[in-house]
Amino acid sequence: MSTRAQSRAEQLRERVIRSLHKQGFRLRDGRLMPPDPNDKDQIRRLHEEAVRHRVAQARAGLERHENRLLRFIARGTEVVPEHVHPRLVCVRPGSDEELLFRYARLHWSIPVSAGYGRRLRFLVFDESNGKLIGLFGLGDPVFALGPRDHWIGWDLAQKKRRLQCVMDLFVLGAVPPYSQLLCGKLIALLATSREVQQAFRKKYGGETSLIRRKPLDGRLALLTTTSALGRSSIYNRLTFRGQRVFHSVGFTRGSGEFHFSNGFYAELRQLAWEHCSPTAKHGRWGNGFRNKREVLRKALPLLGLSPELVYHGVQREIFVAPLAANAAAFLRGEHQRLKCYNRSAEELFLWFRERWLLPRAGRDPSYRTFDPESYRLWRSQ
Repeated sequence: MSTRAQSRAEQLRERVIRSLHKQGFRLRDGRLMPPDPNDKDQIRRLHEEAVRHRVAQARAGLERHENRLLRFIARGTEVVPEHVHPRLVCVRPGSDEELLFRYARLHWSIPVSAGYGRRLRFLVFDESNGKLIGLFGLGDPVFALGPRDHWIGWDLAQKKRRLQCVMDLFVLGAVPPYSQLLCGKLIALLATSREVQQAFRKKYGGETSLIRRKPLDGRLALLTTTSALGRSSIYNRLTFRGQRVFHSVGFTRGSGEFHFSNGFYAELRQLAWEHCSPTAKHGRWGNGFRNKREVLRKALPLLGLSPELVYHGVQREIFVAPLAANAAAFLRGEHQRLKCYNRSAEELFLWFRERWLLPRAGRDPSYRTFDPESYRLWRSQ
């Protein structure tokens, strides 16, 4: 590096270290010390700076729509538990529903990805009042996920052939005041409905894959997801007619990029472009770096920092939701026919209504005090 480049790198190094300390991370021997996995408030604090940056980035495109979007957030007194009835809406690119999806996603306590590759996004509205209950989004799964692969029991050839029949829930949850009525569980149940499988088949069945240039299988056999904050309060013990819907299969290794998503990631990427060569990429993906993690592993050593700083230690619980009685055997290629559970959204809702919604509403009426103004992200100066 030139003297000028070295000076810039030293300044960037100091900013990186200050940012990590500000977020609440502690460094020891060049590594980040993991947080207490049972302290959800601490884990939220670690994500606060990345969330603020994501909200700031979205302001230019969404602030002018905020008053209109807030009309879809219910006042507590507008929710009558006995009248709640969900309606699934598939989000189309460029639609008003997409604006609402993007806006609601910004309220999560962790920075939420926009999803990768194939994507299906859904909003769930309450037909009784036209308000938003929650949302979920399905995207392409990562190729290497040990606990998922162990649960399925497939080998590399089987995975290459049938991974296309797996999708990852990259975002899922309810918005207030419905979240106070445990409707996060409703959204999770609806994600496993036959209506979602039909939407997946309609959109991707017969399409040609980008990498392999072969027709895609439109059958959806398995959903994966990870908890937002350590152990999950949504997926654990979630059942339908006594049968567990989501199965805990392990935890992530606690690696990622959220702790660098605070404004200077672009500088780290530029540094990597100037002094490193992209590796481990497929020709049809283009000429850039494969992902943010590769950028960080290239750039951090240029600052005299360990590439192991991508391991932030925030482990997330991994869940799988089989959508068929023979999901694992189908994914291994042992069965050619998928024996889907065929659970309708209506059936799933009625189970949720009696099991969680009405009992919670009877025990805790605090949802009635919710004011949509508290959901506002931006206030005029």
